[in-house]
Parts: sequence; structure tokens; C-alpha cells
Amino acid sequence: MKPLFVLLTSFLITLLVTKKIHQQIKVDLSARISLSIMLCFTAIGHFVFTEGMAMMLPEILPIKNQIIYLTGIFEIGAAIAIHIPKLRKQTAWVLILFFIALLPANINAAMLNVDYQNATYKGVGVTYLWFRVPLQVLFILWTYFSGIKWIKI
Repeated sequence: MKPLFVLLTSFLITLLVTKKIHQQIKVDLSARISLSIMLCFTAIGHFVFTEGMAMMLPEILPIKNQIIYLTGIFEIGAAIAIHIPKLRKQTAWVLILFFIALLPANINAAMLNVDYQNATYKGVGVTYLWFRVPLQVLFILWTYFSGIKWIKI
């Protein structure tokens, strides 16, 4: 829920700021900026809630904490790269693949009742997926339209 709030709030704010600066609404720029803000916000969680996020990963995966750190670093890198015109389209496609790859971890976490913030198995469970799956679809569509379809160089 928090990433959605960050994404939408920062989008509305950046729409107003870009209107003020450019004398017109820049939807594509505002969408990319808000995506970057959301990615940085979620990346922070990878460093603050490492143990809980590691619990979300399937047992078969080794070096869980390192995977969590690497994905946090990836999110920060993508938040920057989405603003570089020569990298924008490729970054958007990689982010879309990343969002798709996250879904199994979210399903696993819901089935195990993972509360990643407290690193316990006392989370909300499978009902969380009713929100998380559409949220992943929104992130994918947001990335597609802000990084690929509305690309302006």
C-alpha cells in the first residue's frame, strides 16, 4: 500500500511542479519521476527490512540477504537509468521483467504469512494477494507507459 501511495502522491506533485516549470503538464516526465521516487522508497526497504524480505524468498534460493541487497541496488540504479534517454527503453523493459519476477516472492510471502517489516510469520496472508497482484500489474503498466510508449528524446 505504501509504494502505491508514494507513486500516486509523487505523481500528482510532479505534475504540478512540471506544469509550473515547463508551463505545461509533462505526464511522461512526471510518471518517470514518480516511478523513480517509488523505486527509491522500496529500495530503502531492502536495506532496512533485509531479514523480513529474505523470508519472502523461496527456501531453495541461497544467499537470500545478498539477493535482497542486490535487488535494492538494482532498484536505485533503475530509478536513475529510467531518466537517461539512451537507456530509458531498455531500463523500462528490465524493470517490467523485474516486476514480473517479484510476483512469485510475493505469492510465497503471502502463503507463508510473512510480515517483512517485523521479520515474522504473522502477516496478513493470502488475502494480501488481492491487493498485491493488481498492484504489480499497475507497476508494469506504469513502467511501460512512462518508459516505452511515451518515450521522448
